[in-house]
Amino acid sequence: MRASLTISRSSLRLPRLVLPHVQRAVAGTPMTTETLSAGPAFTELGLAEPILRAVADTGYTTPTPIQAQAIPQVLAGGDLLAAAQTGTGKTAGFTLPILHHLSTREVPAKPGRPRCLILVPTRELAAQVEESVKTYGKYLSLSSMVMFGGVNINPQFKALKSRVDILVATPGRLLDHLGQKTVDLSGVEILVLDEADRMLDMGFIRDIKKVLAVLPKQRQNLLFSATFSDEIRTLANGLLHNPKSVEVARRNTTVEVVEQSMHRVPQAHKRDLLAHLIRQNDWQQVLVFTRTKHGANKLAEKLIKDGITAAAIHGNKSQSARTKALASFKDGSVRVLVATDIAARGIDIDQLPQVVNFELPNVPEDYVHRIGRTGRAGATGSALSLVDDEEMSYLRDIEKLIKRAIVRVEVDPGFVPPAKHELMSDKRPPRQPQGRGAPRQNNGPRQGQSQGRGQSQGQGQPGSRSAAGRAPQGQGKPSAAAAKPSPKPGPQPAAHPKKPRPQAALFSSKPGSRGH
Repeated sequence: MRASLTISRSSLRLPRLVLPHVQRAVAGTPMTTETLSAGPAFTELGLAEPILRAVADTGYTTPTPIQAQAIPQVLAGGDLLAAAQTGTGKTAGFTLPILHHLSTREVPAKPGRPRCLILVPTRELAAQVEESVKTYGKYLSLSSMVMFGGVNINPQFKALKSRVDILVATPGRLLDHLGQKTVDLSGVEILVLDEADRMLDMGFIRDIKKVLAVLPKQRQNLLFSATFSDEIRTLANGLLHNPKSVEVARRNTTVEVVEQSMHRVPQAHKRDLLAHLIRQNDWQQVLVFTRTKHGANKLAEKLIKDGITAAAIHGNKSQSARTKALASFKDGSVRVLVATDIAARGIDIDQLPQVVNFELPNVPEDYVHRIGRTGRAGATGSALSLVDDEEMSYLRDIEKLIKRAIVRVEVDPGFVPPAKHELMSDKRPPRQPQGRGAPRQNNGPRQGQSQGRGQSQGQGQPGSRSAAGRAPQGQGKPSAAAAKPSPKPGPQPAAHPKKPRPQAALFSSKPGSRGH
């Protein structure tokens, strides 16, 4: 619960750095702007008393710009298109008015039939949004549920047999339940698409359209996105009806409040340099971004080997492992969290001081999302990028996007690159050759080869195969004599040796073949 409160507080603490404005989203016509000089207090927004009490419990009385503008629009009942980056308080901007609507308009409850559906792109964001619903709805008699993949589906089946007022879900797992008819979306009154731009980036558009097809035609639609790209506007035009549009900050305001710098360093030296920087600067909480899952694992292993507590999160990790790693990072027992872009989406950590781009993203917008994890809620933050010569084109694209040069900083003279033979390889370990392609070895049988393969296939006793796992040389078809035990001491030929595979079969391109 402490983590959920931290998330909620972070979402409510951002100071008003940019004056909000409300716009009419009318395709093909200029937008008119209403600018307000000051925002109201939460008590002036028309929210129900139990919700205000829950907000007061968190210690805050003044909404952020996105909350001050979005909450009245949602309470008015119309559709909304809101541009707000993570960390601006957008989650409370829609959870608070949704809780108000559902608590003041009671309808007969049916098991597994939610009244509000909130779609999000990642598991982590789904969990955090549902925690926000619980935090602000704790004095209401509403129920909520979070639904995502990567975990056992049976507890979700059980939960859907009870009342569910607010369902927070990722598109894929929601479609699984729709396919099994374990969830009923015919009663949805409010639909929220949170971080819609990331859902499009992740290829969820087809899944979203499938979900939209089974929703009631009459409903309120809320679309939240970090940007108003052409793709988002296309989605909005087909989803929203005469929406109000709220935008509280320019697209890349994050870059103005985060100290940015870069070291130019060869890829092979990056791991050792990062470990050096963490020790030299005594960084106690660092979020590091890599481009690949494999790279995240290798970097975490290297840091642990150097005595620095670290954990990696990415799409191949189980949900329980990702949750544990994130909790350990938040409570300080892990100093370094290594993440890929998709896995880090939705991570909201209060007062995170340092972000490191171990590798630059090849999509410039992802750089803005990455560094936006620090410098939140008025706190200072810095982002350091380690840039190899081959990444300079990515750097130029990023600088073009943010319209400023990232400060070049010389590597500390105290850093001594490791000798070549001490470097950890970035390459994946090669697969061990199998079958006739395996090289002959003189240091005994391969691990598990003589017993595992020989006995499991009924091909004689241990030692009946050669060191390379093949039948002895010079054997063709087994003869009757070959099947009889030999009176001579020492290793004996297999009782029923496997017929040698034709050489061409080893290089078959058919999926599932040995040569694939």
